[in-house]
Amino acid sequence: MSKQEPFAERAVRFAPAEQRFSLLAGADGRFLGIDDNDALGCFSAADDKVVWRAVPGGFEHVATRRRLKAEGEDGSVQAQGGRFAPVHGPEKLPSEYLRLLRENGWTCLTGILAPELVDELQRVARTDGYADLEPDRATPPFSQGPALARTAAEPVSLWVVRRYMHTEDIHFSHTPALIVLTQDDGQRNVQGWHSDYPYHWGIAAPGRVPELPAQVPLGVQRNVCVSEFTKERGATAFKLGSHALHRGPPQHWGTATAHAKPGYRAEHGLPYNGADADIVEAPPGSIILYDSRTWHRAGVNRTGQKRAAMLQAMTPKFVMPKNDTSGAYRHFLESPAYQQINPREREELRRLMVHRFLGPVGRDVITASPELSEMFGRQR
Repeated sequence: MSKQEPFAERAVRFAPAEQRFSLLAGADGRFLGIDDNDALGCFSAADDKVVWRAVPGGFEHVATRRRLKAEGEDGSVQAQGGRFAPVHGPEKLPSEYLRLLRENGWTCLTGILAPELVDELQRVARTDGYADLEPDRATPPFSQGPALARTAAEPVSLWVVRRYMHTEDIHFSHTPALIVLTQDDGQRNVQGWHSDYPYHWGIAAPGRVPELPAQVPLGVQRNVCVSEFTKERGATAFKLGSHALHRGPPQHWGTATAHAKPGYRAEHGLPYNGADADIVEAPPGSIILYDSRTWHRAGVNRTGQKRAAMLQAMTPKFVMPKNDTSGAYRHFLESPAYQQINPREREELRRLMVHRFLGPVGRDVITASPELSEMFGRQR
């Protein structure tokens, strides 16, 4: 690594939450809440109406101040003909995360994932406390246990993404992926600056969205900090607020297209890492949401600790997915992991990973055609 690299990016640090709200979850994974008519109900969406605050002897509904008595050793609540147990909730109200995403083009849901779920993600990724374990190369990560599916179905961030893109009908543009960043060796290629799918500004890919103003966001990235994200450990670098420019990163910052060329780093050094860039530092279990137009690049890990992230590209249903997710979903259905998630999570995964269209005999599932792929070639 060149000694000339400044690594002067501005660090935006999110400390672990001192307090957080609770959600009350039923056996089917839906949440107890109070609607606009002051009526108790069960809801799949995790907006403000399902957010509670723990108080002595029970829970207080944040929006209405209505209180419910907790029963049993687990602190659960009996209501609506069932039992609702308290589960790890957000630090802020969902509406506040949405406000921040709309105003700034990004937000961080600090520590939104429960510690036990983070631990399981780290086990699958073989990082942090599991760094010495051999990776399981025989089973796709999504099927190695319920952790990736539960994370993909995290309800608060999903509600925020849907409201930001003005539609309930969103999907994954690729199978959620675990990315592990090891210590930089000073020689290998480093991902350059770009905007994510479907914009793909700075990337040599067909079908890019024109660099023109758009009123409706066409994509949101949902990056999960599986490990702690720090500047030295290779946290993602951003140009925060760049989504509002409606254009891609400048060539002199070092785009992903340029840095994909063999030997480019040796001749030109690393992509831009000066003071006009930003690093979001956050504890494990945090979810960083950002408009897909935002310029960003992979970080440079300057430590001996591996850093893991779970990346998810989310687009409205009217945007063609980047990759075929049907194979991964089908494998997941046949794995023991599918039986370990609740009905709400199963329904979310179906909506997010199964892409359908109106075919000659009804609604068909979109998948790849091996015959046509061979006919037209598989070149990238």
